[in-house]
Amino acid sequence: MQMMSVSSLNTKIKSLLEATFMHILVEGEVASATYHTSGHLYFTIKDDKSSIKCVMWRSSVARMKFRIEKGMRIVVEGSVSVYAPRGEYQIQAVKFEPYGQGALALAFEQLKEKLKAKGYFDAVRKKPIPKQIRKIALVTAKESAALHDMLKIIEKRWPLVEVIVVDTLVQGEHAARSIASALRYADTLGADVVIVGRGGGSTEDLWAFNEEPVADAIFVMQTPVVSAVGHEVDVLISDYVADLRAPTPSAAIEMVLPDRNELLFLLDERLERFIRTFDQHLMRKTQQLQHMEALLLQNAPTRKLQEIAQVFERIRQEYDRTMRYKLDQYTAQLLPLHNHLKQNMEMILRQKMQQAAHLEEKLKLSDPRLQCKEGWAQISKGGKPVSLHRIDPGEKFMLEDASVKIEAQCLSKKEI
Repeated sequence: MQMMSVSSLNTKIKSLLEATFMHILVEGEVASATYHTSGHLYFTIKDDKSSIKCVMWRSSVARMKFRIEKGMRIVVEGSVSVYAPRGEYQIQAVKFEPYGQGALALAFEQLKEKLKAKGYFDAVRKKPIPKQIRKIALVTAKESAALHDMLKIIEKRWPLVEVIVVDTLVQGEHAARSIASALRYADTLGADVVIVGRGGGSTEDLWAFNEEPVADAIFVMQTPVVSAVGHEVDVLISDYVADLRAPTPSAAIEMVLPDRNELLFLLDERLERFIRTFDQHLMRKTQQLQHMEALLLQNAPTRKLQEIAQVFERIRQEYDRTMRYKLDQYTAQLLPLHNHLKQNMEMILRQKMQQAAHLEEKLKLSDPRLQCKEGWAQISKGGKPVSLHRIDPGEKFMLEDASVKIEAQCLSKKEI
């Protein structure tokens, strides 16, 4: 059995739980809920046997259409996260719904996984949206606000485009079949792009775009399809299958049609480029004319005089260079003589300094004051030098060195 540290165990638990429960739906009763000042939501859900903590970050809280309260039954969508330092786990929620809509969410996920496995969402099958749009088909309800908004933006951005409106139901029991039929018809109109969608609404209102007939119709279409359903926070099956997802119907028009103001700006830019090219061409011709004028001036009398003056200047410069060269040569010849003289003078000076030092040393040796060593003195009695053994006890005598004379008396005497 392998032994491990607490940190290692918590890390392994974290990896296992987060990998196993990456996307889950959990139903329960709200035991407590705290909307933090930071915008995050911290809450706990429970059933009759246990409870679990949950957290929802500010960005997800902002997308929720209602506030949860204690006692409310909800379905939480998210993943399990583990805080390894304390060995605690919680649900990191991205969405929640009142209880009763969990069946729709489960159906959504089941269909999503089924279509994903069939390749409906593969990026390689996505058709590009043409750059030049001449004809556009709008598959939506004929009297809807979404259609009104799209037509208004078309008129503002690019009124030259041909617009075909294909009327269809966008909510209700038969809406999915109606949308699928409208899409098949729109695919026969020769449009450059088809936009299918509607305005915002509840999950039930938008559910037709989450049904398999609509997904099948979009998948087999030859014309590029843009899905533009609801608001930006609404993500539907049609968004996954379509060649392009737009957050709103109005945004879909802005994404596929050029802006005439931008085109006018482009034309202005190209006009400026034409003027710049013309100016450059004119500049080249001016330079050619200036070059021809320069060639003409080369044969003028003033040009010849300038050439003669230049020749004279070159001769003068050559003369200066020659004179400097000669001076450098003479200087080079004098330098060895100067160095030799300097060496002889230095040698004689060293010799004289050595002689002076020698004489100074001899003078020091002849100085009487230096001939007596320290601690030694001359002994005299009666003005005559004598040795110590000739001095008797009680007699007086003189001690004298180079600088001091002392009168002394013998107190005792001992032969050694």
